[in-house]
Amino acid sequence: MQPVILDTDVASLTHKGKLTGPLATRLIGRKPLITFVTFGELTQWAEIRDWGSGRRQELADWLSGIPVLPGDEAVAATWGKLSAAGRKAGRPQPTNDMWIAACCLTYDLPLATLNLKDYEYFKEKHSLRILGEE
Repeated sequence: MQPVILDTDVASLTHKGKLTGPLATRLIGRKPLITFVTFGELTQWAEIRDWGSGRRQELADWLSGIPVLPGDEAVAATWGKLSAAGRKAGRPQPTNDMWIAACCLTYDLPLATLNLKDYEYFKEKHSLRILGEE
């Protein structure tokens, strides 16, 4: 089973059972992974939205079956290169998107996202692979 990193939007929809369309089809037979950033963002959403214990447990149960890629030294080095390149080019990128892209590039894995515009820079300038556009 080929691994793929789920962006937070895709992870959220997948958890809710609401991901449909071409991307849902492309995920069939793939091994979903998330980054430490997505884990944090999903946790943040539960806090901001004051989820009750039932919804929090559903999320925790779902997350327990999804491997989480850490923000280790290799990912941090890639992030530093992406950040520097973007600033030098006058195109600084959102921090969390940069961390997710750094995980994808470090581990040489494609990203499943519905936010194609958010990752266009990384695709064009750093060869980030987007699931379905490979």
